Amino acid sequence: MDFLVFELISNSVFEVVRYVPNGCDEKDLISNPVIELPVQDSDSEQIRVNPAAKARMARKRRVKLRNEEGKVWRVEICLRTYPSAQGRIDLRDGWSDFWKQNKIVDGDSCLFKLIKSARNVIDVVVQKTGRGKMVVTLAMKVDVCVTHTSGHALKFRNIANRQTCIAMGECDGASYVGINEVPSPRVNSNARKVSVLPLIFLIFYEVSGGPFGVEDSVQAAGPLLALVGFLVFPFIWSVPEALITAEMGTMFPEDGGYVVWVSSALGDYWGFQQGWMKWLSGVIDNALYPVLFLDYLKSAIPELGGGLPRVIATLVLTALLTYMNYRGLTIVGWVAVLLGVLSLVPFVVMGLIAIPKIRPSRWLMVDLHSVDWNLYLNTLFWNLNYWDSISTLAGEVDNPKKTLPKALFFALILVVCGYFFPLLIGTGAIPVDRELWTDGYFSDIAKMVGGVWLSIWIQGAAAMSNMGMFVTEMSSDSFQLLGMAERGMLPEFFATRSRYGTPLVGILFSASGVVMLSWMSFQEIVAAENILYCFGMILEFIAFIVLRMKHPTASRPYKIPLGTVGSILMCIPPTILIFVVLALSSLKVMVVSLVAVVIGLVMQPCVKHVEKKRWFKFSESNDLPDLHSTAQEDGETFIE
Repeated sequence: MDFLVFELISNSVFEVVRYVPNGCDEKDLISNPVIELPVQDSDSEQIRVNPAAKARMARKRRVKLRNEEGKVWRVEICLRTYPSAQGRIDLRDGWSDFWKQNKIVDGDSCLFKLIKSARNVIDVVVQKTGRGKMVVTLAMKVDVCVTHTSGHALKFRNIANRQTCIAMGECDGASYVGINEVPSPRVNSNARKVSVLPLIFLIFYEVSGGPFGVEDSVQAAGPLLALVGFLVFPFIWSVPEALITAEMGTMFPEDGGYVVWVSSALGDYWGFQQGWMKWLSGVIDNALYPVLFLDYLKSAIPELGGGLPRVIATLVLTALLTYMNYRGLTIVGWVAVLLGVLSLVPFVVMGLIAIPKIRPSRWLMVDLHSVDWNLYLNTLFWNLNYWDSISTLAGEVDNPKKTLPKALFFALILVVCGYFFPLLIGTGAIPVDRELWTDGYFSDIAKMVGGVWLSIWIQGAAAMSNMGMFVTEMSSDSFQLLGMAERGMLPEFFATRSRYGTPLVGILFSASGVVMLSWMSFQEIVAAENILYCFGMILEFIAFIVLRMKHPTASRPYKIPLGTVGSILMCIPPTILIFVVLALSSLKVMVVSLVAVVIGLVMQPCVKHVEKKRWFKFSESNDLPDLHSTAQEDGETFIE
């Protein structure tokens, strides 16, 4: 596998080194300002630059390739930081697509020439063997360029012979494979993406999964406040969060989601804190689903109520659902559609059967003096949050700039209806005893309304719902870790994908967290995750406002139709709600949550120390938006 290294040795003069498979270099000199390179299809390329150029390149993460038809390919650039790299710059993701889509084959030649331009454009003339020429340009801003020529021609000092050949080996596309480096697993660029319908149900399961778990709202506050809460609360919390997710998710359509938002607005330190708190919150949330699953089944199988059988059942369930997640996000999406339909149909049947038994007066029962506000608000908050979780899967979505807002809209309607109507049926069809309204009570209601067969159906629906919530939450958590690794916040091994395209290490870490936390009770899990989630949402609101103020003209395929003042006003009610939830939390849960936050504050410097010591490999390998530049080219910003 031969490759070329371009090294700037003086103003407008590059030294070109050809490395042959044994690692040795060959040298020669050519004074022609144009160098012709016969090429083979390759996944990446390398250049080596001087320290001044290295400093400028370090501020950029990508460049653009544009052909004569105006089509643009974005190519990731990555600065190698270890001493032996000697200023090496890698051209990575997008490079292979450029070759393939322009139908370059073995034997074709590329002519590189820096032209006199205010934007320092490098013309790349592709000489097709017997098929004429095609011209493309590598467009870079001034501070991205390898050198500023001040109008002089670009000279190459060829260190190979005139027939220099870039004979790249088959590379996996995730990163450049050079001498003495081991290839990393390649992500299949042709892998199927998630479409609108599966995405709607993925969001549905990220947020809701059906009415299972809302029973505590009736126990805490009675029928009237429970019904009003699930009608009013979405406008205070869910709608603003979904709108922000739609705008920011389309602004940053990549894995990592809210971590990317906060990093771009507040810096990588706070981006890491966001990632830590949201990941931990998600893992705690996922530990809840085996608890709910077994709570619904223990009425049919009493042995699952505790002891060793419950522990074994939890481990087996976690292993099975983790394997389903490992098999691929597309499969998870369509499984979510199937499970969603099967989970909601029995409530439609129960509603039809219960119509003659409904007494509207039961809906008006309320006793403000006996309301458990802590349990009430935590239950509402838990059942109507996590709209932003889908953002960590944006890189796996088909055309996320259009698909994501549409899916969020329909998912919002599905979630609200999926809560309100079962509550309406349950509280209106039978006499209300608030003490009985706890998790799993809908199966008892079904038995009183329709009989044992309907109760069993509801229990099965609950089991399927918990399966759906588990696999979707794990997808979000694991892809978040992958996105953080691709931005260099975590070691590179977190970005490792399985042959199904799923984040293998992220799945294993998330599953381990679920097993360790599954001993907690329902109320403890809800309270702990809500506090961590609140801290993360505060950072998201701040990042949203900061990006609106600092980068008002940045590309936003979907933009909330509010100005800066309107955006701030929209964030005030959910922020007040966050502080109310925090104020009502128990001291025990608050202390545990604050300890978790402090761990994140200390962990980020430790991770940076590990990177500095090179104990683990870190790299930025994704095509990341760059908000440090608002320059535009052909009416399009560098922000995707």
